[in-house]
Amino acid sequence: MRRFLLLLLLLALGAGAWFLFAPAGPQLETFVEIAPGTSSKGMALLLEERGIIRSRYAFDVVRLVKHGTLKAGEYRFDHPASVFAVYDRLRRGDVYYRVVTVPEGYNLFDIATAVEAAQLATRDGFLAAAHKNTPLVADLDPAAMSLEGYLYPDTYRFQRSDTPMTMLRAMVKRFRQEATQIGLTGDVHRTVTLASLVEKETPVAADRPLVASVMENRLRDKMALMTDPTVIYAAMLENRYRGTIYESDLQRDSAYNTYRHTGLPPGPICSPGAASLKAALHPAATDYLYFVADPRASGHSRFAKTLEEHQRNVAAYRQAQRAGGVTP
Repeated sequence: MRRFLLLLLLLALGAGAWFLFAPAGPQLETFVEIAPGTSSKGMALLLEERGIIRSRYAFDVVRLVKHGTLKAGEYRFDHPASVFAVYDRLRRGDVYYRVVTVPEGYNLFDIATAVEAAQLATRDGFLAAAHKNTPLVADLDPAAMSLEGYLYPDTYRFQRSDTPMTMLRAMVKRFRQEATQIGLTGDVHRTVTLASLVEKETPVAADRPLVASVMENRLRDKMALMTDPTVIYAAMLENRYRGTIYESDLQRDSAYNTYRHTGLPPGPICSPGAASLKAALHPAATDYLYFVADPRASGHSRFAKTLEEHQRNVAAYRQAQRAGGVTP
């Protein structure tokens, strides 16, 4: 009888050790989202149901031994682990973050698409929130019609439980940090709008103060800015952009059409980075009124003071295009 009881005890201890120490869980990537307010027992049950641990009771034993507060959030499991390892992850709050990268020059539509790709929110839901929550920047730009221009380019890490409002707050916070660092004061609406045009017109940081000077000079002389990115943005606002600019787009009577209307558009058309914001704050002192892409230097522009000089630059650019990009 004693031998039998001893055998049972050894079997029980072995089973207990197996439940506690033997790795379990999925071989393939599995996500488990634990909602805020879930009890420890509820977490154990959920983990068992999803196949992350073998037994909720083993998890309870570990909780009694190790104590600690378990944190809600989305967790990613991609290999078997002991119940101790799983418990430690929840105690550390080793949650899974979804990455959203906002490059310089992204507009609201681009950012919303990136957010949806990260499975954090729907594109339409994010866009609606970006138009609704203008009070986030009311002190900076009382005229803001959306948060366009104020969602700063950066790489962000969010949890799946984060809402569009949470994400917008984080992006606006980064804008404020950068604005403070570069000394953004005065008419913020105008500066950010101008910076967004500069951002879209050139990828070369060194050219941005020159591009900003062209725009300021044209604004001073009451000349239309005639920038293609604003025409594209107008088409995107009306959900009719087809990947290129057509004559009908240039003739469209939109406030963003800087071919038909003088002055700046009603607001920013993208998220400008620090270099473009600085260029808008401190344009170069020039007499330039025109610029066009320089076929000899990728990304750079050729600048001109007169229409005649500009036309020669345009002709050289078109000739280089016809020749397959070879400098004439």
